[in-house]
Amino acid sequence: MDVHDVGDYSTPLKPGVVLTIEPGIYLTQENLGVRIEDDVLVTATGAEWLSGRAPKTTDEIERLMRARR
Repeated sequence: MDVHDVGDYSTPLKPGVVLTIEPGIYLTQENLGVRIEDDVLVTATGAEWLSGRAPKTTDEIERLMRARR
């Protein structure tokens, strides 16, 4: 959260807050970058993974792209 967010990092997240986890890989010599975003809802008992059904693997993404043609 250091890059885009401000505030006191010691404050617990409250139920109802939605945040993203966005790991990325950047291959500068190939001029290529990929980020996969996961959306998470903070609940009273933990967290709910909102983007769990989104395609993530190469095969899943390719299958989705073929289906939309």
